[in-house]
Amino acid sequence: MFIRFLEYIGSWVLKLLFLVGDMTLLLWEIFKQLPKKLRPKHILQQMSHLGVDTLPIVSLTLLFTGMVMTLQMAGEMIQFGAESTVGGVIAIATGRELGPVLVGVVTAGRVGSAMTAEISTMKVTEQIDALRCMAVNPVGYLAGPRMLACMVMVPLLTVYGNLISVLGGWLVSKEYFGISNYVYWHSIEQYADGADFSGGLIKAVVFGMVIATVGCYYGMRAPEGAQGVGMATTRSVVTSIIIIFLLNVILSWMLY
Repeated sequence: MFIRFLEYIGSWVLKLLFLVGDMTLLLWEIFKQLPKKLRPKHILQQMSHLGVDTLPIVSLTLLFTGMVMTLQMAGEMIQFGAESTVGGVIAIATGRELGPVLVGVVTAGRVGSAMTAEISTMKVTEQIDALRCMAVNPVGYLAGPRMLACMVMVPLLTVYGNLISVLGGWLVSKEYFGISNYVYWHSIEQYADGADFSGGLIKAVVFGMVIATVGCYYGMRAPEGAQGVGMATTRSVVTSIIIIFLLNVILSWMLY
């Protein structure tokens, strides 16, 4: 029984290492293909599809997050006479952690799933094989523009989400707790600095790379049939979210 358990653990570790190595090779291949043929029109289309269309769900997620954080925290701070720190705490928490992580998770759920479904459908219907027959590298043609779009749009969405979250906190602190506009915004100027937001943007760039790499990986290796498309999409979202949480811990330790 114990031997079987060890065999199971060893098999799981080997599969995990194989997955990490395979995705790393795909990421390297994407970056090798990027400088060869950049198609600005294709990249802009992906930025619109992967970034602009995600604005509504990012707005709702970060707005409610900022409001809930303020509801939970401001009352306690006012009780201890620290209402002058509410805005700064909201801005720091959002800029360092909640902004990039929530945007990454939301983007993985919406963009990563759509990316995987699209590419896996092309694989199942043999469109990727048709690209190879026309001497077109599918990694450069399909994955390259999506990688650039994610690396640009996820940080931009993070900046937008940080602003929305701070505005949500301001709305609750003003209307519900009676904190003045000057106290709220001055606390942000006093306690938050550029490093709090630049570190979050670095995280956002890495998360964008993860979303594009995982989405393209599972899309290009999807099993055959309609069921394979569904399996690839589910695995893509779950894997992306797990990697985002793991990298968030590592990047937080390195940046702060």
